[in-house]
Amino acid sequence: MALKNKNNTSARNFKHLSSYERGSIFSLLREGYSQSAIAKRLGRHRSTILREIKRGTTIQKRTDLTDYEVYFPETGQAVYEKNRMNCGKKSKVLQIESFLLYAEEKILKDKWSPDAVVGRARLIFDKSEMVCTKTLYKYIDQRLLKVRNIDLMLKLHRKPKKSVSRVNKRILGENIDSRPKIVEDRKEFGHWEIDTVMGKKTRDKALLTLTERKSRQHLILPLASKCSEAVDNAIKELKIKFGALFVHVFKSITADNGSEFSALNNQGINVYYAHPYSAWERGTNERHNGLIRRFIPKGKAIKDLTQSQIERVQNWCNSLPRKILGYRTPEEIFTYEVQQIKTMLIAKHLTR
Repeated sequence: MALKNKNNTSARNFKHLSSYERGSIFSLLREGYSQSAIAKRLGRHRSTILREIKRGTTIQKRTDLTDYEVYFPETGQAVYEKNRMNCGKKSKVLQIESFLLYAEEKILKDKWSPDAVVGRARLIFDKSEMVCTKTLYKYIDQRLLKVRNIDLMLKLHRKPKKSVSRVNKRILGENIDSRPKIVEDRKEFGHWEIDTVMGKKTRDKALLTLTERKSRQHLILPLASKCSEAVDNAIKELKIKFGALFVHVFKSITADNGSEFSALNNQGINVYYAHPYSAWERGTNERHNGLIRRFIPKGKAIKDLTQSQIERVQNWCNSLPRKILGYRTPEEIFTYEVQQIKTMLIAKHLTR
């Protein structure tokens, strides 16, 4: 009885004839074995042997110029290989030209990943007018697009970092273990992760990055230097920008134990500090800092960047469709959540 896989489809319990079996058929036919006897000897179905003999049989001429038919295993193998080349699902390249042009533009110009392209394209194209992520990667490998693997940032191979033993650092404030479960589950809006991004190691400015855990909205703020005073001033600017919404938009912040975050507790926000040398506990922010590095690689001076350049990188991060968000953008989710807060505050004001 054929086994069933998880899609409730019968698993194949057969395999194609090998060149060795074709040689055996040739030998057994010369010895006078019938097709049924050959099938029994090889453990194959009679119809399999019948089709193979028909496939490999050719017409030959005797010395008296009369015709006769004979089976050759080489002929059967050649016909089999030719048929295999023509089987399988055919390429859709010529039928999905609009989608491929869309993919090229988004990958090369907007620096989207192939998965982001396919996910967003489902909102624009009909299913028959596009391909899945796996097939798009295959087309890139086959050089059917202008895109090359070198253009795909996350497909480049990176050397693994060596683990380094470090001395434990002192945690500056409340440990991440005390962070409420609602923050961990990303069910509630308004919980952020924070970090700094450096360019040159000395005599350079820095960037303060904040990532909202639910919407993945990413903020990039320039700092005069990597110090607690500069971070304090950047948070104060956010307070001015959001006004009365600030306490609802910024409910908590999760930081590492860098000295630049030592004064965060003075901002009236719940602050949780990750364990020392545990960057994965702020994985969302670390992932987004990796996106920034596409535009601002290590060693590039932050002080040489203009405000418009920084905003351009920030806007790119927030307009990139995410699979985890149903291929919506962080900006779309963030705008919706802020609007919900405004509606709530207006409703409270009217009921007074």
